[in-house]
Amino acid sequence: MPELPDVTIYLERLEALLVGRRLERIRIASPFVVRSYDPAVKELDGRRVAGFRRLGKRIVWEFDSDLYLVLHLMVAGRLRLREPGAALHRKRGLAAFDFDVGTIVLTEASTKKRASIYVVRGEDALKDHDRGGIEPLEIDYDQFRTAITRENRTLKRALTDPRILSGIGNAYSDEILHAARLSPVRRTSQLDEPQLRGLFVAVQETLEDWTTRLRVEQGEEFPDKVTAFREEMAVHGKYKQPCPVCASPVQRIRHASNEVNYCATCQTDGKLLADRSLSRLLKSDWPRSIDEMEEMIEKRRVRPTS
Repeated sequence: MPELPDVTIYLERLEALLVGRRLERIRIASPFVVRSYDPAVKELDGRRVAGFRRLGKRIVWEFDSDLYLVLHLMVAGRLRLREPGAALHRKRGLAAFDFDVGTIVLTEASTKKRASIYVVRGEDALKDHDRGGIEPLEIDYDQFRTAITRENRTLKRALTDPRILSGIGNAYSDEILHAARLSPVRRTSQLDEPQLRGLFVAVQETLEDWTTRLRVEQGEEFPDKVTAFREEMAVHGKYKQPCPVCASPVQRIRHASNEVNYCATCQTDGKLLADRSLSRLLKSDWPRSIDEMEEMIEKRRVRPTS
């Protein structure tokens, strides 16, 4: 799912390309993508784009007459810049926004079709789409500490809860916790003052660093390869690969469609966090540390064959 750095780059390129231009028409290929009915989406045809803003992980299009389009890409939704009037892909194309300078195409590479479009009128209606989390790059330490410790949550949950912090998801929370050297399952109430300050620094530095990296990588081009898995990341999507700090294999916890990536050496004092499905299967045989895991692997490697 595109998170704060990725959405920021989308916004910057959309602003440079479309602010002040007239939306000629919106073409909807999948009726399920439009989740509102009043105002009708066709009311935006012919209106000029006044600006863009980010609302959590949502992209807000601002139009004249106090109209807003709220676009949530979810996991597999992406925006593509194509030539004016470009055809929509038969399976992946959900909607197209036609301008004289090109067409912005909304695609979704998933059969679940979770991406959504809402059209609302007025700031009050727009607030209904705000989950309430504070902006992590626009706050000081005291604001961060108050927000993150308001509820006793695991750090992974606290960082990704849109009611606490805005715009952070699965990928960048993994990177933040690795940078802060903190376990993803540690609870917010267990952090001392230095750890809280370290987490705050890790949040801001990780998000700022990745926003800068993506901005440099993209240059003046429209982002066409937005992904949650990047080679330069330390732990996210790096299961079994060496941690860039200590070279220990990156570990993973999987539950349903979610996963947590972490380095046991850097973040959990060498302890392996229990994966629900595997630990249930292995029970007492589940390794409790990196050393036990390596011993288990070695025993299997040298086990005599009959």
